[in-house]
Amino acid sequence: MDTLKLTMAQALVKFLDNQYITVDDEEIKFVEGVIGIFGHGCVVGLGDALEAEDHRLRFYQGHNEQGMAHVAIAFAKQHKRRKILAVTSSIGPGALNMVTAAGTATVNRIPALFLPGDIYACRQPDPVLQQIEQFYDYNITANDAFKAVCKYWDRIIRPEQLMTAAINAMRVLTDPAETGAVCLCLPQDVQAEAFNYPLNFFKRRVHRIARRPLEDVEALVATEMILRKERPMLICGGGVCYSDAAEALTAFAEKFNIPFCETQAGKGVIPWSHPLNMGAVGVTGTRAANEISHQSDLVIAVGTRLNDFHTASKWNFHNPQVELLSINVNNFDAYKMDSLPLLADAREALLSLAGQLSAKGYQSKWGDEVSTLRDKWQNEVDRLYNLDNGSGYAQTRVIGQLNNGLLAEDAIVVAASGSLPSDLERLWRAAQPNTYHLEYGFSCMGYEVAGALGAKLAAPDREVYCLVGDGGYLMLHSEIVTAIQEGIKINIILFNNHGFDCIDNLQLSQGIPNFGCQFRYRNSKTDRLDGNVLPIDYAMNARSYGCQTWSASNPAEFEAAFKESQKSAVSTLIEVHTDPKSMSPGYSTWWRVGTPEVSQKSAVIKAAAEMKKHADKAKLF
Repeated sequence: MDTLKLTMAQALVKFLDNQYITVDDEEIKFVEGVIGIFGHGCVVGLGDALEAEDHRLRFYQGHNEQGMAHVAIAFAKQHKRRKILAVTSSIGPGALNMVTAAGTATVNRIPALFLPGDIYACRQPDPVLQQIEQFYDYNITANDAFKAVCKYWDRIIRPEQLMTAAINAMRVLTDPAETGAVCLCLPQDVQAEAFNYPLNFFKRRVHRIARRPLEDVEALVATEMILRKERPMLICGGGVCYSDAAEALTAFAEKFNIPFCETQAGKGVIPWSHPLNMGAVGVTGTRAANEISHQSDLVIAVGTRLNDFHTASKWNFHNPQVELLSINVNNFDAYKMDSLPLLADAREALLSLAGQLSAKGYQSKWGDEVSTLRDKWQNEVDRLYNLDNGSGYAQTRVIGQLNNGLLAEDAIVVAASGSLPSDLERLWRAAQPNTYHLEYGFSCMGYEVAGALGAKLAAPDREVYCLVGDGGYLMLHSEIVTAIQEGIKINIILFNNHGFDCIDNLQLSQGIPNFGCQFRYRNSKTDRLDGNVLPIDYAMNARSYGCQTWSASNPAEFEAAFKESQKSAVSTLIEVHTDPKSMSPGYSTWWRVGTPEVSQKSAVIKAAAEMKKHADKAKLF
């Protein structure tokens, strides 16, 4: 057997450089590069291997471990899970900083490969710098924290173990049903240890992304269910995007006159202007989508996790005859809410069902209410886009300016947390696919700036705009520096409302007074954080990194700043001072939160009673 003597780290780099996928006969290089922050746990081993020039993996320097991992996640998401950047860090705090990002990848079903350094397998110099010692189990290291948030985890304590670990990592990363975070822990001594690896390990590996067909029996059972229903609706989830099923879903909806709603991951797959597109569904949904949900007797969920935001905590479906049918490659997701599970690729399943239903001459019984609800909702969007309530610059108006002509139709919008995902899912009119990039599975504050960089790396020929609140920006924005040093332009629109205002709204809605959510000085008289607003200059902060920046407090100033920012060759930030209570409200929906049943505040007791009333109507599965 022919072999090649390499260190474990060198072998890993060579292996990653030769991984490909094939989708519908198109072959794509899967691992494009590595983003990392070197420390003593990885710079000598993996760092040496990456420094060599015998591979094609580009190295990007991160500036916060969580941030750089978010860059990699956004890169993979923008590429529809068909390309990845691996992520590496030192041991201890560097590795632990990536755990949140690993959770973000797994929740969103995005492939992400984590390569944290680890303690010495030989244990000779223990305890080493940044090592956690657990007295009851010496095998535990900081990297064991990844186990809770990864789909595959391994620690390579001998160099030859790399072979099975790396192949298993690719198995999970390239599986549409199982993908998420994968962690390979790399002890720093083992990274440098040599082994005679068989040449076959480094061969060009092509992982086929197979389309699972819908079995005939499942198609028959599903068809019979649909034939019994008069008012079905579709939910377009992220699986529609990742399986390129937009055309199939559009044809299915049109042929049988079935309205469809969107999740955050499915939004924009089909243009907002389609007459059957009712927009977002659930807590952050449109009135049109939610009213359709209340009336529907069948929910056909395509490629979605059916999370509480899109089901309104399992409350949204009011029809006593309602049933769920779920198309998904992941059986865990397909079985949710007592659905009839159809384990199949979204495109293949929709095409199969369309054939069956066409043969039976099926048509839904939806009448004019679909177009009526949709038209009313578009009028509401227009109202919010032009909102002038006299108390300040409305957040919805900023979004309207961007969406009504300032942004090119092919520009990519990135956001993740706070009130912006609610406003964007309800109000944003996505005209082209793959332009709406929201991380809302984990709603991870701090994803926004890094996510914009990852999206830009994936789509360098398009403008990328990060929409972020001041709270999200403060959480994590260090990857601005990565963008500056790489000469990559990202555009940040920072909505400054002086706090975590989305949560402040939630607090107030449950009868609890303002407490701990606004960015204010501590008041010496009350000993609470209810003094004057903190005078933070976010534009100055970004300017210090090398961005061009502007501030705006009204529509005219914002439009002028935006047009100037388009001329910039470097990354930009526009700080927009907005009215703190100017986001869009909920529409015909409900969200379950843990409102206290015992309180000295009558408003809290009233809110708890209201919460219980709705909870009693929600489904239990």
